Amino acid sequence: MTREMLFALTLGYLFGSIPFGLLLTRLAGKGDVREIGSGNIGATNVLRTGSRWLAALTLALDCLKATAAILIAQLLFGREMAAFAASGALIGHLYPVWLGFRGGKGVATLLGILLALLWPAALVYAAVWLFLLMTLRISSLAGMTAAATAPIVAYALNSSYVPLLLGFALLVLWKHRENILRLRKGTEPRIGSKTSSTA
Repeated sequence: MTREMLFALTLGYLFGSIPFGLLLTRLAGKGDVREIGSGNIGATNVLRTGSRWLAALTLALDCLKATAAILIAQLLFGREMAAFAASGALIGHLYPVWLGFRGGKGVATLLGILLALLWPAALVYAAVWLFLLMTLRISSLAGMTAAATAPIVAYALNSSYVPLLLGFALLVLWKHRENILRLRKGTEPRIGSKTSSTA
C-alpha cells in the first residue's frame, strides 16, 4: 500500500469515527445515547431521546463526514484515492476505536459516500430510504433496502465502484443482523410506535 493510500484510508477513518450521535446528545443534556433504546449511536436511536432536531442533525453529520473525507482525500492525494477514503469512513463509523469498536450501522454514512463517489446512486438511495421510512416506518428495513440499491445502480451505470459498493452494502447488512432477526419474528419496532423507545 502506498503512502497516499494509507493517508487516505486513515483520513477517512478519522472522519468516519466521529460519533456525532453520542456527542450531540451529551451536549444537549440528553445523556449517553448508548444507554437508551438499542444502544446505537445513529440517528434512529438519537430520535428515541425525544429530539427530532438532534436526530436530523446526527443523520446529516454522519452523512457529510464521509463526503468531506472523500473530497479532502481527492484534493490532497488525487481522485484515485477516493475509494480508500470511502472505505476508511465507513469502517470508522461502524467500528470507531474511541468507542471500543462499537459504532453505528452505516446507513447515513453510506449515503455520504455515494454523494461523493456516484451522485445518481445517492439520489436513488435517498429516494428509496425516504419512501420506505414514510410508508413502512421501519428504519432498519428502509436502510438495508437503500444500501442494497447502491451496487445495483452502480452496475446499471457501468461504474467501476460496483465491487466496492457491494462490499459496503454487505457491511451495512451485517451490522443490521439483529434487526433482520427481529424482522423475521415480526418484533422490529416502527418509528413513532410505543415500542420504538425500548427496542
